[in-house]
Amino acid sequence: MSELEALAERVRACVDCPLAATRVRAVPGEGPERPELMFIGEGPGFHEDQQGRPFVGPAGRFLEQLLASIGLRREEVFITNVVKCRPPGNRDPMPGEIEACRKHLDRQIELLEPKAVVTLGRFSMGRYFPRETISRIHGRPRVVNGQTVIPMYHPAAALHQGSLRASIEEDFLKLPQMVEQAAAPPEETPAQPSQPPQPKQPRLFS
Repeated sequence: MSELEALAERVRACVDCPLAATRVRAVPGEGPERPELMFIGEGPGFHEDQQGRPFVGPAGRFLEQLLASIGLRREEVFITNVVKCRPPGNRDPMPGEIEACRKHLDRQIELLEPKAVVTLGRFSMGRYFPRETISRIHGRPRVVNGQTVIPMYHPAAALHQGSLRASIEEDFLKLPQMVEQAAAPPEETPAQPSQPPQPKQPRLFS
């Protein structure tokens, strides 16, 4: 059993917050062990809770369409959430619940070493940018502690607010270029040999 699989088993057995008492199944996440992209949503919904898999409801189907638009299948990326158990009634996850799951998400990121993390929705965005608003920074990659993070709207936002759909689709189309830039090694400026000061030359043109 790999370390990632062992972590998934710990998540399935986790009782570190009250969500463990109301869940049907915990949802650790799924995908390859060395993904270029890691997607972090907010929390499992009804269908995810029933199946123990992330993004398998309507928002998940839209996510698969978005991935297909850039030539990817869901099997090629890692998908998880900031909380691994469904909040009752699909309410927002509470700060204590997010904190209880933080160690699991931290370890997933450490093991997966993705080239870029894509946050879906404001709760996963808040992990990296707690003082920002998603409407202001969506689709704009930033480097946080050496990790490229790309905040995006949650796919469900397009289902509830159709005006956001075009913006979400546009952000996704930029993803391949963002990942390529994240994977490129930083350019190093070669050291310049020291030279004695040169005398000022007269200006020929103004």
